Amino acid sequence: MNKTIIYTDGGCTGNPGPGGWAAVLLTPEKEFRLSGGNPSTTNNQMELTAVIEALKFILANGMNREKIEIHTDSQYVQKGITEWVDGWIRKGWVTAAKKPVKNREYWQVLKGLDDELHPSWNWVKGHAGNKYNEECDKMVEAERLKF
Repeated sequence: MNKTIIYTDGGCTGNPGPGGWAAVLLTPEKEFRLSGGNPSTTNNQMELTAVIEALKFILANGMNREKIEIHTDSQYVQKGITEWVDGWIRKGWVTAAKKPVKNREYWQVLKGLDDELHPSWNWVKGHAGNKYNEECDKMVEAERLKF
């Protein structure tokens, strides 16, 4: 395996409410587990944060940037970065319904990281027995419980 595989998850209790995010990074040399939380956030913000923090970790640690594969159980994140964000930018960060894009500041950061690292984006069904998605889910729960 000459690539970095990333699994991410995020969530919160209530929406907004206390939340957590998590990422598992699988590299040829080592596995990394990252997590964090916020006392007042939304599910989507935590899903976005998980991916952002994983990609920032790769950059900050000089890791292999050649082939990065992201697995998220958030269609909001996966479709947002692969299908919607370029349209939002063209339209001045408004949706098709002419409303401001929610979580714009997160999307701007993620778009910059996506442009720099060019990861592939994959959706995985949550709570379906995927080992690393389940690990991320448990880490998210642990972070939420801190609040």
